[in-house]
Amino acid sequence: MPLTPDFQPTSASQPKLVLFVAFPGMGLLDLTGPQTVFWAASRYMEALGRPGYAGRTVSLTGGLVHAAEGVALDTSPLAAFACREVDTIVVPGAPEIEQALDGSPELACWLAEMSRKARRTASVCSGTFFLAQAGLLAGKRATTHWAMCDLLKKRFPSVEIDRDAIFVQEGPVWTSAGVTAGIDLSLALVESDCGRDIAMKVARELVVFLKRPGGQSQFSEVLQSQAEDGGAFDALHHWISEHLGREDLTVELLAERAGMSPRNFSRVYRQKTGRTPAKAVEMFRLEAARRLLEASERNVDEIARHCGFGNEERMRVTFQRHLSVSPTEYRKRFSR
Repeated sequence: MPLTPDFQPTSASQPKLVLFVAFPGMGLLDLTGPQTVFWAASRYMEALGRPGYAGRTVSLTGGLVHAAEGVALDTSPLAAFACREVDTIVVPGAPEIEQALDGSPELACWLAEMSRKARRTASVCSGTFFLAQAGLLAGKRATTHWAMCDLLKKRFPSVEIDRDAIFVQEGPVWTSAGVTAGIDLSLALVESDCGRDIAMKVARELVVFLKRPGGQSQFSEVLQSQAEDGGAFDALHHWISEHLGREDLTVELLAERAGMSPRNFSRVYRQKTGRTPAKAVEMFRLEAARRLLEASERNVDEIARHCGFGNEERMRVTFQRHLSVSPTEYRKRFSR
């Protein structure tokens, strides 16, 4: 049911009003992921006798709005909040973002005006395009889904794109990478408002990292190589994972295991997976070390030798290069 348009300023004793903006063709998880984070945070805040969030799903005209997945959400019209004191605006993305932009030009105009009144404005995934269309990102750093970075740069050249970031804050404007990164972004917003303890409780309830390691490029690269591989090197990858402690995992040895010449193997492997054999071995070792740091009590040097790094220093350099943390810091943050 739409809220009354009477002006109601937010006080320290009232929930913060969060508007989740829906539009036809939006990504469902882009919207519901952040909604769940703020909803869970409110429950923990209310249990402490403190105000949480009042989340409302809104759209240009109100009524049912169909997401890309076919699910229809009931929404309140944006006009119902014209005189409300809005704390946060969250804009999801869409698989067909250009079509969504062309189909909802009034939304960018509303964002341009309302963002000046709200405390902060955030986008999830390709929702960044709406913020850029509203003029909120000119000359500013932002991120979006890794597969849409080139399109964002083409349409909005003045935006400084961070292709690796999970989320980016530029003053009152926040942008996040693809889909589930909206949960990371929302946890950061909750942590900023409610403190680390509440954000950690929400992360534990949702079974996600409060701060996931590394950036989106490492995840996109792994997923893309898996898709492009088509299973051609599944047997080899299984063998590598069982022999990571060997320090002689050279191109020559891997080519022999694959039944190919070293030169042909290197060419075909990179063509199929998008990375060199040496880089693949490094990523296998990194992943194995991460799992051991999270779930075992082995010391760091022992893990380094077990995973084939040879020594702790080589593993530390690899962790810093890919995850921007040391093995010790990683264990402190993500150990079970």
